[in-house]
Amino acid sequence: MTQPKGIYVLAEINDSQNPTSLTLELLGLGKKLASDMGTTLGAVILGSDITAAAQSVSRCGTDEVLVLDDPVLGTYDPEVFCEVLGGLLKSRLPLILLSGHTSMGQDLLPRLACELEAALVTDCVGLRAEGGEILFTRPVYGGNALATQKARTETVMATVRARVGDAPAAAETAGVVTRVQAAPVAASRLEFKGREVMVFKECPLEEAPVVVSGGRGIGGEEGFAQLRELAGLLGGAVGASRPPVDSGWAPTTCQVGITGKVVAPDIYVAVALSGSTQHLSGMGESGKIVAVNKDPDAYIFKVSDYGVVGDWKQVIPAFTTALREIIQE
Repeated sequence: MTQPKGIYVLAEINDSQNPTSLTLELLGLGKKLASDMGTTLGAVILGSDITAAAQSVSRCGTDEVLVLDDPVLGTYDPEVFCEVLGGLLKSRLPLILLSGHTSMGQDLLPRLACELEAALVTDCVGLRAEGGEILFTRPVYGGNALATQKARTETVMATVRARVGDAPAAAETAGVVTRVQAAPVAASRLEFKGREVMVFKECPLEEAPVVVSGGRGIGGEEGFAQLRELAGLLGGAVGASRPPVDSGWAPTTCQVGITGKVVAPDIYVAVALSGSTQHLSGMGESGKIVAVNKDPDAYIFKVSDYGVVGDWKQVIPAFTTALREIIQE
């Protein structure tokens, strides 16, 4: 039986053929874990026509980049990706395969864990080496507590939130790029109907340095238009808790929380948000949290770095006007 070795990162790339910001963070985290464990750092990248992306990843401190480049991998299909990647990993069992806690990571890694009979740890907010083992920290009880766990299997699959690691500096020497021939796969039971590319006028929510989020207290679409204006001035994006999304005031792509996206911007502005545990699970790792709420007892103030007690309809327009004047100066 193959002895597991190496820390591997499942690299995701953007439309510009560059690794995503979360992938860069995972490579930095993986490098530290590999150093602490006395092992190597590898990356796996799947797709079609991804030579440039593989070269970019090879310059991020990796010892080796495994490239599965095939037209059949041009569109994400969980069954195909699992079969192809699972076959590769069976011959190169890693100690850990790290993936972002993204839609693909959350979908693919449970399948791979089952295929490889490996442990699965999801939604990690911390990883560290201790005593020759990797300890995983993740939120439990709806984000009300953190649990530190270790796996019982030699190979572990883990999805990791943003801002757990730091992007590595460009390496002086690129890692080895190894092209692997994708094994023939059985026909997928899924039928690909089409791909719709969403064009964002603002920065994608997960990558935005500033997120301005609204809650039920915003009251309607008009209120979110004001938040979008403020987010634009701050160079950020608009988020929302679940009630506004359910009410149709904001699109599902804006939803932050345990049933939405997990974000960790430098600044998170929570407007008319009470601070439910479900929402906090999706933004609790933000650098600085600023809350605006007319209820002085709102729980959001307990987790905020700065708070304004007042009606958002007065606070946000005044702040937006002041900010615009500063920018114009």
